Amino acid sequence: MVFTTRPVLMGTHGAVASGHYLATVAGFKVLQKGGNAVDAGVAMGFTLTVLEPHANGIGGEAPIIVYSAGDKRVSVINGQGTAPKKATFQWFREQGINVIPGDGFLPATVPSAFDAWITALSRFGTLSLAETMEPAIKFAEEGFPMYQGLRNVITLHAKRFREEWPTTAKVFLPNCEVPEVGEVFRQTSLAETFKRLVAEEERAQHKGRTVALKAARDCFYNGEIAKRIVEFGAGNEVRDSSGKPHSALLSLEDFKGYETKVEEPVSFNYKGLTVHKCSPWSQGPVFLQQLSLLRGYDLRSLRHNSTVYIHLIVEAAKLAFADREKFYGDPDFVNVPVGKLLSEDYALERRKLIKPDKASVELRPGSDIHAQTGNIGDTTHLDAVDADGNMVAATPSGGWVQSSPVIEGLGFPLGTRGQMFNLDVGHPNGLQPGKRPRTTLTPSLVTRDRKPYMVFGTPGGDQQDQWTLQFFLNLVEFGMNLQEAIDAPTFHTAHFPSSFYPREASPGRLHVEGRIPEAVRKSLVEKGHDVVVDGDWAHGRVLAIAFNPETGVISAAASPRGETGYALSW
Repeated sequence: MVFTTRPVLMGTHGAVASGHYLATVAGFKVLQKGGNAVDAGVAMGFTLTVLEPHANGIGGEAPIIVYSAGDKRVSVINGQGTAPKKATFQWFREQGINVIPGDGFLPATVPSAFDAWITALSRFGTLSLAETMEPAIKFAEEGFPMYQGLRNVITLHAKRFREEWPTTAKVFLPNCEVPEVGEVFRQTSLAETFKRLVAEEERAQHKGRTVALKAARDCFYNGEIAKRIVEFGAGNEVRDSSGKPHSALLSLEDFKGYETKVEEPVSFNYKGLTVHKCSPWSQGPVFLQQLSLLRGYDLRSLRHNSTVYIHLIVEAAKLAFADREKFYGDPDFVNVPVGKLLSEDYALERRKLIKPDKASVELRPGSDIHAQTGNIGDTTHLDAVDADGNMVAATPSGGWVQSSPVIEGLGFPLGTRGQMFNLDVGHPNGLQPGKRPRTTLTPSLVTRDRKPYMVFGTPGGDQQDQWTLQFFLNLVEFGMNLQEAIDAPTFHTAHFPSSFYPREASPGRLHVEGRIPEAVRKSLVEKGHDVVVDGDWAHGRVLAIAFNPETGVISAAASPRGETGYALSW
């Protein structure tokens, strides 16, 4: 039995979940006034950029997966920005940089979050930008109570804000002090930016909803906002983790040429459930590779979170993530052999590498597959499902206030996702102008017989598809309910190179929550795992919503890890 701290919330009209309870309320109100799940998701997405500026921002990215009940179709909105045209191997070599920094201006890709939300709203939503952005404007302009998680980040970086990033200090250190918990915190410049976008939509309303949304989008990418971003980045130098100051590489041409793609998902059937993920510009397929490997074992016969179970899950993860490191990249630039990686023949070969009594310490990608080339912040997540069965899952991130200075007059910083590019020539994730870096962001959507079943996800960088895999297996293999599956103690490996600067790996390293029994931890050490014990409730913030098309019941749950994630259903 798993100790749980919250009930599963059930209703028949709709459900929402997000990384901050006020954003969840914003999405809930949108559903109540007649918006669909995508409208609610977009409202939560904009609101989270205000409420969790240390976890995501409008200058960052937002991968989104949507299930449209009308045509029973799953679509991926590729909300990852592209590298500037000036970002080349040669440029970084000339600067003596071998690893792209994780902070400052150099790792900035074209901000993609706003266009991703506009694309979702235009393709799958029903409401206007003004309606979905209303709560974000309200919380930015009128403020919200400061909470401990955000205050901790501001406190940690306050010295840098004061000494190096005055535009950030102006917003996040009002009166030159770190706001206290409970103090009302405002972001007026960000509110003005959002109101400018809404005003552009309203000016074009007489031309129809689609044209009006495009007008707001053009204001960001072809108008005043893009101009201010480029001028700020070009006119300032910021010291980054390379130890040297640099200005931004982004140009107006990069903004004008940017376009959000709507794509097919990568999918895998596991025991009658079809799991849909973003393609390998994300790490999404690694979740599916783990399922492919684990499908060959009788997991139900193993005791949950026993030594044998944890060892097997971790060894499978090591193999899948080794392939992520070797083969994944933007499919517009490289041929990623996803079909082979998810095939049963390949899984049979790879399972032979898993030894029941010995932890692996090498990085072991597949060797017979050919793919041809043609400062860590946090992340947040949101889910929404409506009574018709429309579903959305999104994992917004980037544009972290602690990683790049706030742009004067706009109220938000640029993202730093470009740090995930590899600077080795010929690597599938190698840097190229116009290319998307392989991101860690990985929302999940599940169908059964083409009908809506579940959406879920979590923050957590490289660990996202490890913690959510355990959540999924807790449901499917061990019969836990949503909240039990979320609350169960988790573990993850750091065996492979990190996606974040400085790209370090810890071979054999296994992190476990402190609730994993000591006897199990000792047995894992005996198998060769380098076990690190983290806090009892330290890993991720999984959110999930499930839909039962037979009964119409919609169930939602949110992790108690962290302090702000909540779900609502009615």
